[in-house]
Amino acid sequence: MTVSLAPRVAVKRSHEELKALAERGERELHSLAEGEASPADVVRWVAENFSVDAAAVACSMADAALPHLVAEHLPGVDVLFLDTGYHFAETRFTRDEVGRVLDVRIVDVLPEQTVAEQDAEFGEKLYQRDAALCCARRKVAPLKDALSGYEVWFTGVRRDEAPTRTNTPLVTWDERNGLVKVNPVAAWTFDDLLDYAGEHKVPVNLLVSNGYPSIGCEPCTKPVAPGEDPRSGRWAGLSKTECGLHV
Repeated sequence: MTVSLAPRVAVKRSHEELKALAERGERELHSLAEGEASPADVVRWVAENFSVDAAAVACSMADAALPHLVAEHLPGVDVLFLDTGYHFAETRFTRDEVGRVLDVRIVDVLPEQTVAEQDAEFGEKLYQRDAALCCARRKVAPLKDALSGYEVWFTGVRRDEAPTRTNTPLVTWDERNGLVKVNPVAAWTFDDLLDYAGEHKVPVNLLVSNGYPSIGCEPCTKPVAPGEDPRSGRWAGLSKTECGLHV
């Protein structure tokens, strides 16, 4: 189900209540007899402690594994798509497919300025001159605004993606955005993700099979050679490795 509207605005519990809930969740999901909780266990825990109106899934539209996983337990959940204005056509197609085949509500999260307005104020191709500022304006700030109406958000961050993500917890308190952050597939590998997508026949961005294991904005994303760091195609040639959403 595709609905390009503003995010829902749920009645939120206090930061103290949510922070305590995040701490409890991380303890509980690491204390299972069989070890760390599975992705489905994590999503199930969220569904038991949060309403669907209070939850959001952040999705880059590289694939729909995470939206599918969450919608299994929270049907109709909001899926936030950061519409930066610089996406590949394949990414937009995947976004439309996710909305068409899954029981989710797509929410386009827009920056304050269009690309043309940003070019007028900062000059063309800001991403080449100051990639951090471009990401801050077109991703980080819009997402922070969108998340203000929720109590919990899901991300697809995995520990194998980069050294900066090695210690990613399953559940944590997101101080910057003021809500609970859940990373259900933190322990998955790239192959695990593709296996899940194949098993459940969920949309996968066509670029994934063409050398793009990590997909961001078109001007800042390059294909990756087999065996290379899957995120080495992001901001290639720069020291930048994160857009700022998860740091």
